[in-house]
Amino acid sequence: MIEFFEPMIPPEITHQQKKVNVVYDKKKKKYVPVFYEPPELKNAREKFMAHFAKYTPDRKIKGPVRMIVKWCFPIKGSHEDGEYKDTKPDCGNSNKLLEDCLEDLGFYKNDAQIASSITEKFWAEIPGIYIRIEAL
Repeated sequence: MIEFFEPMIPPEITHQQKKVNVVYDKKKKKYVPVFYEPPELKNAREKFMAHFAKYTPDRKIKGPVRMIVKWCFPIKGSHEDGEYKDTKPDCGNSNKLLEDCLEDLGFYKNDAQIASSITEKFWAEIPGIYIRIEAL
């Protein structure tokens, strides 16, 4: 099992915010889509990689896993510490970038191993991301 809380201001940009350009492929003799990450998304990926690298296990977790993620965003407005956050970004889109980064770092072989996922997001006095990954 791996469990940690990493203090940080969680990025609000998500994997879904990739961009696409249509370019002409001379070999295929047609226009094709080329997907790319805008600078904000690249920065979020780099932030995750830098913050979570120190928690990378010696060996990748094998088989099905349960992943629990608690997104703790800095309090805005009249919200209270621990209050559920019901505004963007949504949990699913936020988790995709996070799961990809954890895979790239070697927490598990493939994020398809995540057979059980529990995700919550809150307003918090101490912003950050809590992650627990356990073999099932």
